[in-house]
Amino acid sequence: MILETERLVLKEINENHAEDILKIRSNEEINKFLRRIPPQDNYDALSFILTIKRRIENKQTVFWGISFKDQPNLIGTICLWNFSEDRKTAEVGYELLPDYHRKGVMSEALQSVLNFGFKDLDLSQILAFTHRLNENSKRLLLKHHFVLEEGRKDEGFPDNVVFSLKR
Repeated sequence: MILETERLVLKEINENHAEDILKIRSNEEINKFLRRIPPQDNYDALSFILTIKRRIENKQTVFWGISFKDQPNLIGTICLWNFSEDRKTAEVGYELLPDYHRKGVMSEALQSVLNFGFKDLDLSQILAFTHRLNENSKRLLLKHHFVLEEGRKDEGFPDNVVFSLKR
């Protein structure tokens, strides 16, 4: 499933993207707000890619690598996952290399994925969980009309806040 925007291509990741995935998922700036074990090498990145491919096959996630139209390298990722049992609600997740922050890249990618989620997947709500100190992420969500769910907790992640967007 490929999505295109004015500047970007959102595309399926594959084994050829191992170095890009390693660069993205091991980036200290990105991981500052995430609780995950970063990949240590291309083998770890390849393992992640194969896991994502299995989850796509099992319809557990829809996952894209983000690149500029004129460049093959991935600069970030974005996904819809954690679908509700009735498949009317999903969670959006995203990450972008810091060199591309505050340039409208993730805003462009997110708008495309929101359109896909509401129109193609017929979702009624999309959730976003982000660290309470991740100001860039919170600004992005508010720009796209997500609403902070006051008092809602992300079980196991007490530093996260929850945003939602209804169709």
